[in-house]
Amino acid sequence: MPRTILKDEHWTRLKPILLELNIYDKGNLRNTVEGVLYRMRVGCPWRDLPEHFGKPNTVYKAYQRWFRSNKLIALFALLIKDSDCEWVFIDGTHIKAHQHSSIGHENMQGISKSVAGRATKIHLAVDAHGNPITFILSDGTTHDVKVAPDLIDKDLSDTDILCADKGYDSDALRTHIKQAGCFNNIPRRRNTKSTNNHMDWHLYKTRHLVENAFAKLKHYRAVATRFDKLKQSYENTVALACAYLWLKL
Repeated sequence: MPRTILKDEHWTRLKPILLELNIYDKGNLRNTVEGVLYRMRVGCPWRDLPEHFGKPNTVYKAYQRWFRSNKLIALFALLIKDSDCEWVFIDGTHIKAHQHSSIGHENMQGISKSVAGRATKIHLAVDAHGNPITFILSDGTTHDVKVAPDLIDKDLSDTDILCADKGYDSDALRTHIKQAGCFNNIPRRRNTKSTNNHMDWHLYKTRHLVENAFAKLKHYRAVATRFDKLKQSYENTVALACAYLWLKL
């Protein structure tokens, strides 16, 4: 049995949310959702889906309707209502772009080419328990600190401390965090004259929570390697992976 087959308790929780998103309750809805999860897990072409999930074209067309209307991103947003944002951790990770995802206007689709090849970046924020609360996609050559203001522009009214590594050492970002009403726990680089007296090093040690979240997301083959040509499609795949982590809590 595939590991992405939904348990009854998970489906009981998920189905009302899907109906709230105006996803029609067809008789094969559960099989379709499980087919999308299976493809996300193994990263196979849609046409290679096992017969258990129904016709591959049916599953693919359903996924296509959902990602074009960003329903999977909306699903993720509905599942994170109980997040604990007292502490927030942010970081970014590179994702290799498969040759099948390479198209003419790569930069428009969040893919860029460097000496390491074509890549995309996922910029992720997690709560105090290491659960994903928001993410942004960018091309693989964009520096993390440039995306950070947009990543933390969500409501940080309940956040006391925002923690990140020294790659986010920027006075402009520190000012942005202060204006958002929370304290930054970002270490200074070694070549700066400022001290790290502001640092809570015990809290900084728990920054591995965001690294653990990336590790969990990369269990899904379609997230660990980008096969989707369209940025919107890959964005919804990442959102579904984040939502699936919340669904099992």
